[in-house]
Amino acid sequence: MTDVMSNQAKMIYLARRNPALAPEDFAQAWREHSALGAGCSNVRDKVLSVSQCSRILTLPGLAGAADDYDGVNLLLMRDLQSAADIWNDAQTLAIMRPDEPRVFSTYVRNFTLVCSGRILRQAPVGARPTHCVQAFLRRRSGLTTEQFQQRWSADDKAQQASPALDAALCINHNLVLGTRPRGFDFDGIAEWWFASEAAVIAAFAAADLRDCLPLALRDLADLQRSLFMFTRITHSRP
Repeated sequence: MTDVMSNQAKMIYLARRNPALAPEDFAQAWREHSALGAGCSNVRDKVLSVSQCSRILTLPGLAGAADDYDGVNLLLMRDLQSAADIWNDAQTLAIMRPDEPRVFSTYVRNFTLVCSGRILRQAPVGARPTHCVQAFLRRRSGLTTEQFQQRWSADDKAQQASPALDAALCINHNLVLGTRPRGFDFDGIAEWWFASEAAVIAAFAAADLRDCLPLALRDLADLQRSLFMFTRITHSRP
């Protein structure tokens, strides 16, 4: 999150843990799984960075945020071809895939989205945002995928125009590409990054976080059918 970039190739997944894991044990099991990937040369070549963001477990949490998923993984890929190739990579199939059922409710491919990402707001020099609200957006009825993409990308200023997002240190938008896994029919994923858990709670000081979002976004996305996660980084590399 240090360089303003456009058209980043990304893979983003929205994970549920293996039900045998307690919520507080998920982040450690996930870190162990990531260590397997760090040991695979082919994975290191394709995946430039990893940010594992685990759901905030502190109560009462953030009104409007989902509690039936456990984490969001943000992977910056070398290119879109790498995002396609990784599923058939020999090391991935031999080393990482067998470990996935230990950590997750199903195989990672079943809940992963390929995206083209842009940084709308760059984090200040020296700032290291650690907490994120991720918005998995579904377009409003009557809008085509192409119309959603065009309108969401047309006016970056309007998409940031709310007091809640004024406090965000970094804002990323990710357009979802290609075929979505069943049940993950999202059109865009926003990342709103903050300095701390307290900063997030203060920014979204309302009965429901959706009431704090920009009007332009509320006109574009079906917020009741969209999904929001309140997370913090529990593992990253490099």
